[in-house]
Amino acid sequence: MKAIGYLEPQAIDQADALMDIELDTPTATGRDLLVKVHAISVNPVDTKVRRAAKPEAGQHKVLGWDAVGEVVATGDKTQLFKVGDLVWYAGDITRTGSNAEFQLVDERIVGAKPSSLSNVEAAAMPLTGITAWELLFDRLDFTPLLEGQAGATSAAPQARILIMGAAGGVGSILTQLAAKLTNAVVIGTASREQTQRWVKELGADHVINHHQPLVPQLNALGIENVSHVISLTHTEQHYEQLVEALAPQGKLALIDDPQGGLDVMKLKQKSLSLHWELMFTRSMFNTWDMQKQHELLTQLAQLIDNGVIRTTLGENYGTINAETLKRAHAHIESNRAVGKIVLEGF
Repeated sequence: MKAIGYLEPQAIDQADALMDIELDTPTATGRDLLVKVHAISVNPVDTKVRRAAKPEAGQHKVLGWDAVGEVVATGDKTQLFKVGDLVWYAGDITRTGSNAEFQLVDERIVGAKPSSLSNVEAAAMPLTGITAWELLFDRLDFTPLLEGQAGATSAAPQARILIMGAAGGVGSILTQLAAKLTNAVVIGTASREQTQRWVKELGADHVINHHQPLVPQLNALGIENVSHVISLTHTEQHYEQLVEALAPQGKLALIDDPQGGLDVMKLKQKSLSLHWELMFTRSMFNTWDMQKQHELLTQLAQLIDNGVIRTTLGENYGTINAETLKRAHAHIESNRAVGKIVLEGF
């Protein structure tokens, strides 16, 4: 099968940073599905792993943690899918990725593809959708207001959520989930006119600039403080401002890797809590609730098909190969991507 991989961690401008290769097609056993990959998207985690992770000696490392495809074989213990099903998923960081014609993936972290989306539209969403959903509803304990339900949805009265980096991949779906499935006031940050407009279109009540002091901008909106902060990037640059902006007993959640670490003692005076989200945790540790990712992908697909949530597709880079993937990695590393970069077909 065709695949794209590398032998040494390198900068993306190096000729062999990513290479077109041939690998044997794997065989499905146990609870694994063998999926023929139709479309993929590229996430910051792809670039981080490529720069840092050294493959086993003599073996290519294949990246990719977002895919849409067709089930072509099932393991002997599968229960949720059959051959011919169209699926979407974000995969497992400990296994071979989706930058290949065929991929093995545990069915417990796979969902049925939204029927209303094309392959590229759907491929933009699994990793960011899982991350955003787990941030809001698992880490911060909001209860999603789903169709047919009624009542208060926020984890605290008059919740006010500040989303740092709301225009990025995770931010784009998180803004929608917070705006549509909670009663919170949603404040997103974005620094350029284009990205500010995008965040407003996704449902944010307010948009402020993270390159300017945060608290004065919040106060100008009539917001004294926020009950929740979700920081998606460069947390170390804003940490003291985030602590200042949070109300006593507020909650800070993040997904990035702050340079130099964080001084957690700064959280004590206000009794602030810190929550980390890594969507790979369940598959990495084979947790007892691993199948929750299948369930949330199913719920997310229903929300999309019902017109509640929209795709966060940004650009389609075309065919899946080393050349287009290198372009996509470079764009991600420029920190100027709006929405998700997707590739389709081999």
